Amino acid sequence: MSDLPPPGPQQPSQEPVPPAPPYGAQPPPYGTQPPPNPYQPYAPGYGPTGVPQWAPDHPQATTVLLLGILGLALCQLLAPFAWIKGSRVKKEIDAAGGAYGGRSQVQIGYVLGIVGTALLGITVVGFFLYIVIVVIAVASSA
Repeated sequence: MSDLPPPGPQQPSQEPVPPAPPYGAQPPPYGTQPPPNPYQPYAPGYGPTGVPQWAPDHPQATTVLLLGILGLALCQLLAPFAWIKGSRVKKEIDAAGGAYGGRSQVQIGYVLGIVGTALLGITVVGFFLYIVIVVIAVASSA
């Protein structure tokens, strides 16, 4: 006779069965690491679920923007402060590695500070030229 067991209901195996892989996916060979999750983003500013996580704005981002706007529109004496402070805050945001946001606000305030400072310089040079012309006109008429 043969050494085969008699036909009948079979006993379930005692080893745990791993869950079935998703449709179309091949399970990794036994004993190896599974491949990394292709849906997990590697870009900063995204969480493990792939949902964007916005960094809080730098505490002085709005200040630089306001100084730039006021330095251009109302009082050009504020424009150099927007330029200097904007440069410093941009460096801090870049050095933070994504911990701070608001770089676009700072960039706008920085550029407005440069433009306002240029207008301030043109105004000061024009004022001194006006004084020189008035002094020359008064001296020549006497």
